[in-house]
Amino acid sequence: MLQLQEFTDYLLTHPMVGAGPIPTAQDPDGVYPYESYAETSRRPVVRPYRFVALENAHLRATICPDLGGKVFSLVHKPSGKETLHVAPVVRPVRILPRHFFIGGGIEVSFPISHTPVQIVPVSYETEAAAERLFVRCGEREIRFGMQWTVEYSLGADDAFLTQRTCFRNPTAEAHPWMSWSNAGVPARPDTEFHFPGGPVLSHGDEMKTIDWAADGPKRQADIRRMTGYFWREPDAEAFGAYTPSLGCGLYHVADRRTVPGMKLWSDGVGRDEPWVSQYTLDGEQLAEIQAGPILDQSIKELLAPGATHVHVEFWLPTDRPLDIRALRAPDVALPPIERLPRFGFARPEETALWVQVAEAYAAKDASLLPAPPGLDDNRWAVSGMEGLDAALRWASEMQPERADAWLLQLGAWLAGKDRIDEALEALQASGEDRAWALAGRLHRRCKKDARAAAACYRNIRTPAIALHPQVTFERDAALAAVGPETLAEREAWLARTSALQDEWLAERRAELLADLGRFAEAKALLERTPFQLVHQRYARTRLWMRIREGLGERGPAAAPASLGEDDLHAFGAYREYEED
Repeated sequence: MLQLQEFTDYLLTHPMVGAGPIPTAQDPDGVYPYESYAETSRRPVVRPYRFVALENAHLRATICPDLGGKVFSLVHKPSGKETLHVAPVVRPVRILPRHFFIGGGIEVSFPISHTPVQIVPVSYETEAAAERLFVRCGEREIRFGMQWTVEYSLGADDAFLTQRTCFRNPTAEAHPWMSWSNAGVPARPDTEFHFPGGPVLSHGDEMKTIDWAADGPKRQADIRRMTGYFWREPDAEAFGAYTPSLGCGLYHVADRRTVPGMKLWSDGVGRDEPWVSQYTLDGEQLAEIQAGPILDQSIKELLAPGATHVHVEFWLPTDRPLDIRALRAPDVALPPIERLPRFGFARPEETALWVQVAEAYAAKDASLLPAPPGLDDNRWAVSGMEGLDAALRWASEMQPERADAWLLQLGAWLAGKDRIDEALEALQASGEDRAWALAGRLHRRCKKDARAAAACYRNIRTPAIALHPQVTFERDAALAAVGPETLAEREAWLARTSALQDEWLAERRAELLADLGRFAEAKALLERTPFQLVHQRYARTRLWMRIREGLGERGPAAAPASLGEDDLHAFGAYREYEED
């Protein structure tokens, strides 16, 4: 019997610490206009989350619209086995794009991987038809203004969860995108990986192609370091993982013509297990089985104006191992694609102000203009709203007493659109402290002009902005790029925040010590700093190697795990902009 239930439950949740007051435009550790994060609280709070459960005699699927629309739980009912990794905690960690990734469940990413809305609410609707239940989640994302909808459905006799995903581009420009469905499954040493044969791209500390049947790992215990595997020419359409000690598994099947992407990710057993433990509650391990409409995660495609993309996938929970070569995509009759909702912007706290600005401009009614965000408000003009630049220019004219704040937002919006020269013109006209900070980043990163960048930071007057760790970090990077003549200035600024136990400032202090030739002190500082783990960032590793060279240490040596950086080969279009 089909049942649909909506309910609220509570999860332990570790709050996030925002990176700072500089908009994320052109930031390699962020994605504009989303706020990015620098730290996860060590102690959780209790927070409510909305859930929707779809249930029949075979399975119970629970979806959480407040966690980006992810499938939170997938239970095989005859055995009572949970087939996903489910943790009673939201404990985000440093993985791009926003550095607030959580593992487990089934995450659908768009337009970049991982999704920038993984732990925030998205829109949703439910439908209970006579023979099928539906929950549809999605939004109009704020980076480009594209729409995505993921539809999960369950028929009366289905022993599988059907996932249909639709992307639309209602804007006048083509935009890059990628998407992966990422299922976090329990991983024990005996967890078996049931994947097709064929050539596989192995992504660890090096990139290489292996033959899966001959050289691929058969179980979790065979993997000794974090590694991703991408199938190039699989000889089957299905794949999955099964854990004998738990008596459960999860399989995926789809038409390879529309869902060619197939991936396994595991941190393995041993040295890299802490990378998983950091987002669980009890240290339990998980692996990720993934599928997508693009072959691998180094590739993005363009969605043309007015275009729509649709693909369908199936998830099969089980209490026994399945033969992947016998699995076929089920024949399911789904409603016409026109029935799928075209959700708008999902979180008014991010977008309502900018909608007001656009509506006031359209009416040419200055009385409808809201106040711009203040120094303590990290809402930045939404790049996914077309034509907002004209509205922001008009707002600066209509509210001359607030023109600096509006011009900051204009500059951020333009920088988020990669219109750098126009952005710098608006930011200079603003003269607001955050505008100077963003201009400094643009001069250093985009114009390769460290002296102009340093001059921008010197114009900041408000101590709360000038001494913020994010601004201090970027200022020091700009001054360092100028050269040795700025050493005294760098020392003076870093001394003003010397009591702060901030890992990003510790990194810059170590860099300064190395620039001063005080390599032993730089090494000691890095060794005693409790860095949180961060994926695919290698600045500290490069600094460590430089310090070893400065100390005359010879021979190869792996960077210590205490630096908090992985040792993966650079691969994948995870960053919008390259790391320094």
